[in-house]
Amino acid sequence: MADGTNVDTMQTAATAATEMPESDGDVDMAEVLKPGVLPEMALGKADAPVKIVEYMSMTCPHCAHFHNTTFDTIKQKYVDSGKVQFIIREFPFDPRAAAAFMLARCNSSNPEQLSTPEQYFPMVSMLFKQQQVWAAADDGRAALLQMSKLAGFTEDSFTKCLTNQKLLDEVNATRERGSKDFGVNATPTFLINGKRYSGDMPVDTLSKLIDSLL
Repeated sequence: MADGTNVDTMQTAATAATEMPESDGDVDMAEVLKPGVLPEMALGKADAPVKIVEYMSMTCPHCAHFHNTTFDTIKQKYVDSGKVQFIIREFPFDPRAAAAFMLARCNSSNPEQLSTPEQYFPMVSMLFKQQQVWAAADDGRAALLQMSKLAGFTEDSFTKCLTNQKLLDEVNATRERGSKDFGVNATPTFLINGKRYSGDMPVDTLSKLIDSLL
């Protein structure tokens, strides 16, 4: 009994020790959720009570850490259960990040068509898991080509995707909208039910925030 009590006490203390993240300010979620120039990359029910919009850069180490350590747990716990809709929006800080986003946006078998969320999210996940391989490589194109071939691209479809000026313009426009309209100036930035939060969040912190909104 004593051991059980100690475990319960420890769990309660651990929960209490998880602090709510501090908001950077308010955003109008009705405006945030209006469509942009690119189709929304969203997972989860459209009528989920909690909306999370993440602005991120593919070369951002903190973004990679979030997706490699937190995202899958949040998806299983909240997105798959219908409590959260999770949306990714592009906020590239450099040309290599923009190129990675373009590859995630392209349909690998037909690069003139855009990918679906079912194609986009696994590509983003793969690129984040391998970020150290391609993001700082001396030959960025060769490194991204190698990564893209794992997702079904050929050298031809890879080149067609990355020379799509319209797509590049739309990726950059997505970033500009985030910066101008919603005050995004760092990655990752999360817009969650009317509040803006900057920086990586561990599972416990984001879970506590989501639970407070349910």
